[in-house]
Amino acid sequence: MPRTTKPLNNTEIKHAKPRDKIYSLADGKGLYLKIKPSGYKVWVFDYYKPFLKNRVADTLGEYPAMSLADARDKREKYLKLLAQNIDPITHKAEQNRIEREALGNTLEHVAHNWLQIKRSKVTEAYGEDILRSLELHVFPKLGGLPIGQIKARNAIDVISPIAAKGTLETVKRLCQRLNEIMVYA
Repeated sequence: MPRTTKPLNNTEIKHAKPRDKIYSLADGKGLYLKIKPSGYKVWVFDYYKPFLKNRVADTLGEYPAMSLADARDKREKYLKLLAQNIDPITHKAEQNRIEREALGNTLEHVAHNWLQIKRSKVTEAYGEDILRSLELHVFPKLGGLPIGQIKARNAIDVISPIAAKGTLETVKRLCQRLNEIMVYA
């Protein structure tokens, strides 16, 4: 018969004092609070990897920045992943990679990649003209945004002041270039 663990409460956690060696307070279902001799308290989730069945511990966060309720929520998410035979650490790494990739995939970055391809089809002077117009009008406001977050309203906000000046040819060219960049993306 498995051991039953009495769930922790906030009072127990606050009053847990450091000892000579690292020790843990168990909350149950793989969640522990490790207390180091320095007084540092950290949440740890302990589990068996799917398929490999070797034991792994993942640090969830530091107490009190991550409360008991937050740690329990994270544990429940991990348990749901494990029920689907998904390793939580691998899943977290993949999510971080996707997020980093999305944030690094800015309009300016994509535009420069698009321009490299475009330059092979146009003259050098025209390629410079394209880059200059984007640097002057588009990149200051939209260049740092991830490509997936750019909406038509953003482009309209950038182009409206140019249209108000009456330089409609510039508006037309910027629209064409933004459309090509978005299709490329």
